Amino acid sequence: MGAAESSSKLAGSIHDFVVKDARGNDVELSRYKGKVVLIVNVASRRGLTNSNYTELGLLHEKYGDKGLEILAFPCTNLVDKSQVAMSRLRSLLAPASKQDTLFLARLNGNAAPLYKFLKSQKGGLFGERIKWNFTKFLVGKDGHVVSRYASTSSPLSIENNIQKLLEA
Repeated sequence: MGAAESSSKLAGSIHDFVVKDARGNDVELSRYKGKVVLIVNVASRRGLTNSNYTELGLLHEKYGDKGLEILAFPCTNLVDKSQVAMSRLRSLLAPASKQDTLFLARLNGNAAPLYKFLKSQKGGLFGERIKWNFTKFLVGKDGHVVSRYASTSSPLSIENNIQKLLEA
């Protein structure tokens, strides 16, 4: 079974997955081995948007050269996938993320295998379901999910946890 076919039950880490970027290209998450990864489901027009993008940008600026990667996943069943919406997301993400780290994924229901895996590793307060935009999963250098944070957890509130993983 290839990485693209791996299921959440067979996967050992995020490095076992292949996801589609916003342009429809396959991206193997094994490229992030040895990096600390913050996976965030993002939105372009929600109440938490401006503060999250500002703080994600600050984290990327401070830790990007030290091994932090921020992967942004606008939910395909929540986000407007028009070119205008995708362009807005890219502009909001800069400098928090590079354009090639903007991916599309279905988060709930018939969720993408990566999100099934993430949720199986760290359920939320009310179960595995992603309740709102800006839910965050912090992943260690080995590709294992370390923590899950609710939408209301600001990116800067998890900075100490990111620092610890980068130093490990």
